[in-house]
Amino acid sequence: MPLEHFEIREEAFDSKALHDNPAGDPSIRRVPCIVPKSAGSGDGRRFPVVYLLAGYSGAGLSFLNWSPWVPSLPERLDRLRGSGAIGDIIVVCPDAFTIYGGSQYLNSTATGRYEDMIVQDLVAWIDERYPTLPAAQHRAIAGKSSGGYGALVLGMRHSDVFGAVACHSGDMYFDYCYVLDFPRLLRQLDKHGGLDGFMKAFFVAPKKTSDLVLAMNVVAMAAAYSPAPDLPWRVELPFDARTGEIRHDVWERWLAHDPVRLCETFAGNLRQLRLLFLDCGKQDQFHLQYGLRVLASRLERLGVPHNVEEFNDDHTDTSYRYEVSLPRIWEAIRPKN
Repeated sequence: MPLEHFEIREEAFDSKALHDNPAGDPSIRRVPCIVPKSAGSGDGRRFPVVYLLAGYSGAGLSFLNWSPWVPSLPERLDRLRGSGAIGDIIVVCPDAFTIYGGSQYLNSTATGRYEDMIVQDLVAWIDERYPTLPAAQHRAIAGKSSGGYGALVLGMRHSDVFGAVACHSGDMYFDYCYVLDFPRLLRQLDKHGGLDGFMKAFFVAPKKTSDLVLAMNVVAMAAAYSPAPDLPWRVELPFDARTGEIRHDVWERWLAHDPVRLCETFAGNLRQLRLLFLDCGKQDQFHLQYGLRVLASRLERLGVPHNVEEFNDDHTDTSYRYEVSLPRIWEAIRPKN
């Protein structure tokens, strides 16, 4: 479907932060940029920017995918622009995919420096190549699931870079959202004789079943939260691989990355945001609606302004929620002249 207000440009972006990363993933990434057609008018206008982060096992290109009866992200943007819900805006969709299926957009000795890739490399690279408004007050970060986690954590850590945050069904309150999947990985370890056997079996499996992907997700989270460069696959699992008993020293490393804890440390930064929008489906399969309630209660106690919504759905196929957050983002970061 032709776009009336935007055009899609696919960039090849080489991140210095990812050079020689420990997982051996490419440093050159394909980054879709959705740009107003008016950007080529030569009138000197500059535009606010949204960095939109994909969830686990996704990449920036996934936002362009055609799907029956469901508009793609560019089509949603075009519709919102046509209705006046948003104005001319640049949307950048970075690729932070790793051999584990994702990076949580964090710096890790298992995967590489993905936080630096976004915050240091990509933002500067986009500002250099596009007619952006290069200031935090005109820059937002958003995403869903692991992308929502990345948006929330990078936004709270770098309020000098991003002035608005939208987190859709983001990973939080790890006690609920991750622990129930630990037995999935344990069963795979039993089946394949340990982590190395599971990893090799995963990569050669002709079909990546739900059980395989959810087990790999646990490994990916360990790569983000408890990396261990000297161990196989550079990760330390938060449980005993034979008995399944939680290893509390490693689990505590995970919890240090939980937004419900991080908000205490970065409350001052969160108060600087022009928008902190948080939502989740009431039937979320990973119980993230309860994490959202815990986070919201802590933000309330800390005096952090925020908007919270729960909606009647689960974790899957909720890209329509961007039609709720993007107009709010636009109001927060648009030029006011």
